[in-house]
Amino acid sequence: MRSPAASGAVFPTAILMALLFTGCGPQAGPTTTSSPSPTVTSATGTTTAMPTATASPSATASPSPSAPASAAWTSFTTADGQLTFDYPAAWSVKDPAGELPEGGGAFAEVTNEAGKPLATLRTNMAVGSTCMDRYPYSVLDSEELPQLMQGEGTPRFMYETRGNSATPGPADTPAAAYGITSVPAPTGDSASCIFHFFNWPPTAAMFGAFFNPENNVTPGASSLPILEQAKKYMETDEYQDIRRMITSLRPA
Repeated sequence: MRSPAASGAVFPTAILMALLFTGCGPQAGPTTTSSPSPTVTSATGTTTAMPTATASPSATASPSPSAPASAAWTSFTTADGQLTFDYPAAWSVKDPAGELPEGGGAFAEVTNEAGKPLATLRTNMAVGSTCMDRYPYSVLDSEELPQLMQGEGTPRFMYETRGNSATPGPADTPAAAYGITSVPAPTGDSASCIFHFFNWPPTAAMFGAFFNPENNVTPGASSLPILEQAKKYMETDEYQDIRRMITSLRPA
């Protein structure tokens, strides 16, 4: 996977075409009810459990997650036997979550009890275009994931936003997203488009999703702007379960 340039980040071409995790221009807000879908492969399930991860400070904010709401957890291992993660037993993993390309890898989608997509796991992803524009940003939550380290740079779980009330974020792309990234944390007063992809053989992988009020429901917050909804979502039990699930990702 190519390293991101100082003024932007490198993005899988399929994601740009789908107008998912990336984009450049004025903010249009979430337009889909499904989680991101680049170009990759399949997966299957097994059963184990893992302790809750501990939060570490982020570049902008460092909330202290409460205990996940779900008491019963199980685990999923990709069909290629490379990665495992834990998730609430009441949720479901769709495997595979779409057409499987040649070359192997993993492609699975996690949904909640209502069937709403909360995260997608994909590996063996191609790297393509670059987003050079920059936007105001916030890092709402962050935690290093040394168990996923490949070469230099420790992958991190990130929940972050682009744009603010005065300056819109990228066009046709939701204002917030959570997932795993190998890109250095943003600094200064602006950042390039959200880049939630991490180094994983043979190329790159992703595990996360946009924040979408149609999927990520925050009770009592529907009248608020999307960025405020994204912040309040951190107070929900569902967010704590998503956080625990994504940060549990590890080599199988």
